[in-house]
Amino acid sequence: MSDASLPRLAALDTLRDELSNASLPLDLNETQRAKANQSWAIQQIDDYIAPRLANLDAPLLAVAGGSTGAGKSTIVNAIVGSPVTRTGAIRPTTRQPILLHAPGEGEWFETDRILPGLSRIRGTATHQVLPSSQAGATPDASLIGSVVLVEDPHIPKHIALIDAPDIDSIADENRALASQLLAAADLWFFVTTANRYADAVPWQLLDDAATRDITVAVVLNRVPPGAEQEIQHDLQRMLHERGLPHAPVFTITEQPLDQLGMLPPAAVAGLRNWLGTIAADSASRHELARRTVLGSARKLTHMSHEIAIARDVQLRTAEDLMRIIDDEYEDAIDDVREATRDGQLLRGEVLARWQDVVGTSDAFRGIETWVSGARDRVTGWFTGKPKTVEQVEATLESGLHAVIVDAASRAAASSWQRVRATEHGRHVFSDATLAHESDSLNESAARLMRDWQAALVELVRTQAAGKRTKARVLSLGLNAVTVALMIVVFASTAGLTGGEVAIAGGSAVVGQKLLETLFGDEAVRKLATQARDDLELRVTSLFRAESLRYSAELMPVTAPGSGDKLRSAIAEFEATLRDDLAAPPASQLSPPTFGSQTTNGPRV
Repeated sequence: MSDASLPRLAALDTLRDELSNASLPLDLNETQRAKANQSWAIQQIDDYIAPRLANLDAPLLAVAGGSTGAGKSTIVNAIVGSPVTRTGAIRPTTRQPILLHAPGEGEWFETDRILPGLSRIRGTATHQVLPSSQAGATPDASLIGSVVLVEDPHIPKHIALIDAPDIDSIADENRALASQLLAAADLWFFVTTANRYADAVPWQLLDDAATRDITVAVVLNRVPPGAEQEIQHDLQRMLHERGLPHAPVFTITEQPLDQLGMLPPAAVAGLRNWLGTIAADSASRHELARRTVLGSARKLTHMSHEIAIARDVQLRTAEDLMRIIDDEYEDAIDDVREATRDGQLLRGEVLARWQDVVGTSDAFRGIETWVSGARDRVTGWFTGKPKTVEQVEATLESGLHAVIVDAASRAAASSWQRVRATEHGRHVFSDATLAHESDSLNESAARLMRDWQAALVELVRTQAAGKRTKARVLSLGLNAVTVALMIVVFASTAGLTGGEVAIAGGSAVVGQKLLETLFGDEAVRKLATQARDDLELRVTSLFRAESLRYSAELMPVTAPGSGDKLRSAIAEFEATLRDDLAAPPASQLSPPTFGSQTTNGPRV
């Protein structure tokens, strides 16, 4: 690994992390494509881009791909000169991909430098023939997810060859493995037949090769004698139209195999020479590797941008759903806020209990006289009937508790109805218990009231710092003064001012005047404001906890990782490749000429 490659690899690691973090759990229109791109991008980094950027001069990996029955294994055997692939005999005999390499170069492939998801198995070529019904017919289940490494002296140095599974295999895992191996290759030779060269499946992979600027050769197998030029011309036209004008075509005419199941050496001479020429030219190998990895990097960054867009759409969808829920619970908070400001909590039983505390209507008519010097009588109102004070406190607590629970219940029901009415909300939110307040809400609301009342007691205690004020508060009772403060908080829609009219009637005025006598006008205004703000903060916190039940359903969407962070990682990686990426893609350049482009085997 060169020092020059370190910044690129560090940026690539960051990009890979952000790709992994780009959560796409919502089934939106673009999600399936984005998930496929995400899986490809991460695997392409691991299997090819990272190891190739780490060492451009490591041996090249050539992959033989093709459709079922195209004859690629037979062609690989012919290149090597012995039956080492699945049509021949190899120990262990499996349907696993077989990687053939030159002697002394096994170290490049024995580690997870490339294809880290596949374990390694060392195979041995026996160079003997098994009946076709036995060769590779029964895969060893323990070897699934592995690649078999075989050293062979017929493989030239600086290049290795993989015989991949069929790209159109009936087994999903075989098709996936074939695609993975082709994506990890520096160059392909693609085997097709005169009857199937126009099939859609091979061209999907050849189109991918064009987007990655990978060096590709096409082996046109089983061509009827005399039809070589016509079919090859048509194939080359298609290659040109699909962005692969320089791909060499090697033609092998239809012919019988020998007694070992082998093609004659002359049938693959052109292909063998092409691979040998590449292997022998270090400058051309280096340039081929550079072009291919840059082509893959271009495709990687393009797909990563698409994934970033898809991630943004996921987040916006989640935000839209959460905004609906937040709006409903914000309305619920407003409902509680209004109920604790407009005097409705002081109606009915609360008002009656409070009137029992402060006295008869004569007391209201004599309020000015009371203010001027009837503290002892006021003290009697409170201290003479402690049970009544507790009843007022309990009734207020019950009323506020009911308001909170009712508002939370309405918010839950409305949130459920609205999000389930959206296209994506129906799939995201499936827990029907979200349509109701949480099971713990009753206890949470009761605890809120107790904690708020305790805070009010402490607020009154702190305000009564002076000895005289403290003595007066203690003579009336902390609970009594606290209840008076609660009455004032619940009685008015605006702060306490001298000229304001209390909505709940003269009873609240008595509480206000009592507090003013103890603490003064300005202090009472501050006490009421602090008490009201503290209550709203507690209610808001409670309702936020209720709405978080919906947030939990969206947690997979809102997990770390955003489109912007991914775009930043893309830009960082591109910056490390700026000079190379500024060069025209390989598809716009004429590649080095590697030997003959057409080989006709002996006619039958």
